[in-house]
Amino acid sequence: MKYIFVTLFCLFLLLAQKTNAQVVSNKKHKIVLQLVSGDTAIYRMLIRQLGNIKKVAPNAVVEVVCHGGGIYILDKDKTNYKPEIEDFAKNGVVWAACENTMRERKIPKEQLLPISTTVPSGVFEVILKQEDGWSYLKIGY
Repeated sequence: MKYIFVTLFCLFLLLAQKTNAQVVSNKKHKIVLQLVSGDTAIYRMLIRQLGNIKKVAPNAVVEVVCHGGGIYILDKDKTNYKPEIEDFAKNGVVWAACENTMRERKIPKEQLLPISTTVPSGVFEVILKQEDGWSYLKIGY
């Protein structure tokens, strides 16, 4: 009897400690993420946070606006996250590159990952999204 109780108790603990993210909301949340850092540790954090968002809110509409140093996550020759970015794009995440940054850093559109879109101004794209009711997250520093 004691063995059965201990076994059931352990099973209960395992089920209670399940740490996999579960769907929290099926609502169509609108989220804009602003990436301005060229730090690859920040890129890794962004990829992880996008995964977390899509796990708990799979219907969320997400746009990542990349400008300043953040533009390099979309550069074909400089990114280490091409497979992850392409997977997120297949799942509805929009990856927007700032044309002002592209001009300033002399990055032609052909240099960007093919899934990239461009916006005239990264900062103004974030402003437009916020004015339209999108939730805002700045990634990095």
